Amino acid sequence: MEIEVLAVGGYNEFGRNMTAVRCGKEIVIFDMGIRLDSLMMNPNIEMENTHSLDLIQMGIIPDDTVMNGIEGTVKAIILSHGHLDHIGAVPKLAHRYNAPIIGSPYTIELVRQQIEGEKKFSVTNKLFSLKAGQRYTISNTLNVEFVRTQHSIIDTVTPVLHTPEGAIVYALDFKLDRNPVIGDPPDFARFRKIGKEGVLCLIVEATNIHRPGRCPSEQIAKSMIRDVLTSYEDEKNAIIMSTFASHIARVKTIAECAHEIGRKPVLLGRSMEKYCATAEQMRLVGFPETTSMFGNRRTVERTLRRIMKSGKDQYIPIVTGHQGEPGSILTRMSENDTPYKLEKGDKVMISAQLIPNDMNRAQRYRMFKFIRDSGARIFDELHVSGHAYCEDHYEMIHMLNPQSIIAAHGGVEMTSEYLQLARDCGYNFNESFFLMANGQKQKLQGRR
Repeated sequence: MEIEVLAVGGYNEFGRNMTAVRCGKEIVIFDMGIRLDSLMMNPNIEMENTHSLDLIQMGIIPDDTVMNGIEGTVKAIILSHGHLDHIGAVPKLAHRYNAPIIGSPYTIELVRQQIEGEKKFSVTNKLFSLKAGQRYTISNTLNVEFVRTQHSIIDTVTPVLHTPEGAIVYALDFKLDRNPVIGDPPDFARFRKIGKEGVLCLIVEATNIHRPGRCPSEQIAKSMIRDVLTSYEDEKNAIIMSTFASHIARVKTIAECAHEIGRKPVLLGRSMEKYCATAEQMRLVGFPETTSMFGNRRTVERTLRRIMKSGKDQYIPIVTGHQGEPGSILTRMSENDTPYKLEKGDKVMISAQLIPNDMNRAQRYRMFKFIRDSGARIFDELHVSGHAYCEDHYEMIHMLNPQSIIAAHGGVEMTSEYLQLARDCGYNFNESFFLMANGQKQKLQGRR
């Protein structure tokens, strides 16, 4: 059987992740994401009302017109996790393919909500929830297995496509966290067994390949946050926390620490409510009983007024905006554009890393300047990454022993950093280790 990988999106940039694998005449798509910085460059765009071709032209969603260049029928759309750079384009592209959308339960629920909000297209693809450890039969020759892993969003899996020529492992994104805050550790035993059964290709993220050692456990972030928050247990000034709305484990840690020091955690913002309420309703997380969450802007404003009136020292608002995004709650707080007023001695804590692009750097700098001008103090990078470091990748390669490796998730300046590790592990450039660009194809050799 001839097997070919098509790089649709995410190989020229960070975001827009989409990869197609053709096995004979059958095609499987992995992920359909958006590029967030391109979306931010077009702040007046309403995604739900915009045509996919316009979004392609703006560089927001993958250019899946390259799919016309491969012969075959799409049999399945497989999603690795619920981050927008992996699922955000589903409402815009999935309807073009008569194929089921397969993801973990939390991921599928997020996709369902996205589809319900779509105004331009009617997305009628069947949604299928697959838990880690389960398999889905795609055809007589293909099936997909979800292997449990960890990342900065709950219910992340590593999809493994089983073909007659061996397994194709799609490791975008993952972290080998042996002591996670939510959920179980990655299924190392299953990864090793898949490696022994035979892996044709590992398609793998290169996000933190340049970082030596292993990625610290989420427990380290939990300890950092608890250490900082408990040191201000008797503080009367405000404490504000900002993190990724989708990082449920981190939000849980912040809420628990707030409760521990006698402050009420208040989750604010549409995305914070969406991700956290969905996780709570699905019983994937439990927050302290003192936790409240509000998404509607008017309700958020009313809540901030109540906090100012009752006393800022009684609450910890947990908000988005750590990248300095225009219109986000923390950005508006810094601009004195909410009822919540930052004052001298207030603490603004950032439990997130800067996503490295020029726009974020400029927006973050601007926001931090406003915060400092108010007299508030900034505590930055109370954070650990959700992406594997170099030695985690080394371990993954040795567990799976793939015949070939394709580095993905970023432009060539990022993916090329994987080359040295691949060489150290015995792979040769353009023979068993490949760098690709959007629109390119790579045929895979069968079993050794």
